[in-house]
Amino acid sequence: MTAPHRTPAPPGRDGTADWVRYWRADGRPMEAMRAHFTGHVFHRHSHDAYSFAVTESGAQRFVCRGARHVSGAGMVMAFNPDDPHDGEAAAEDGFTYRIVHLGPDLVRSVLTDALGRTAPMPLFPHPVREDPLLRQALLRLHAALAGGAAADALVQDERLTEAVLAMVRRGARTPGPAAAPRAGSAAVRRARALLEEQWAQEVPAERLAEAAGCSRYALYRAFRTELGFPPSDFQRQLRLRAARRMLRQGASAAEAAAVCGFADQAHLHRWFVRCYGMTPGAYARGRL
Repeated sequence: MTAPHRTPAPPGRDGTADWVRYWRADGRPMEAMRAHFTGHVFHRHSHDAYSFAVTESGAQRFVCRGARHVSGAGMVMAFNPDDPHDGEAAAEDGFTYRIVHLGPDLVRSVLTDALGRTAPMPLFPHPVREDPLLRQALLRLHAALAGGAAADALVQDERLTEAVLAMVRRGARTPGPAAAPRAGSAAVRRARALLEEQWAQEVPAERLAEAAGCSRYALYRAFRTELGFPPSDFQRQLRLRAARRMLRQGASAAEAAAVCGFADQAHLHRWFVRCYGMTPGAYARGRL
């Protein structure tokens, strides 16, 4: 695990600087962040990981799965992979929170080890809940991950298992039989496949609709309904994730911007901050 890096975030409403501390494991899909925001507004985004958070002080509000939620001090948040959400302060003094991001394969491996058989991927139906036991398990995991390079790997693994099992036992469900396909699902799958294949390229709306086999308007509406994003935002998420991968591998922000479909480094910087609350440079420095 890496040593922490503290980086300034956008100024708060009262003129004070918000801040972010970020850590990333080397070689394993585990990230931890502690941050304070007052004025920063997160653009709607998602992660390719499970995200578990605890609000330490203040309150934050966000929209997820079609509903507005508020997380106050001591409350726990749980986002499934690809859960679109935004976020902003819901209190005058902003909010401070701790969050961990865990790769789906890592979560599955913890559950498989605990069950002694291949485990299905859990889904967390409630983005916000009050649960002191969950809160304690997540704070213990965050403390182990944020311990820097000197943190005990055995302690990290033990607290990872503790936190994942606590979340599953106290709030998750496993997917049931597949639901009947909704109208537009086939079109959305075809459009999504094209964007995932050509995420770095310009894909005009006409071409996307042709691949989907429906009108541009029908695709836009179905895409937003099923994935929580319009196609352009979904493609930007794919580009941001690709940029994160490059930054983790040691690329510069300028290199990541050029490869990942952004107009220039400033364009990448702007969207990185909007969606993740930190700069590409701060993300890159969160490793040894």
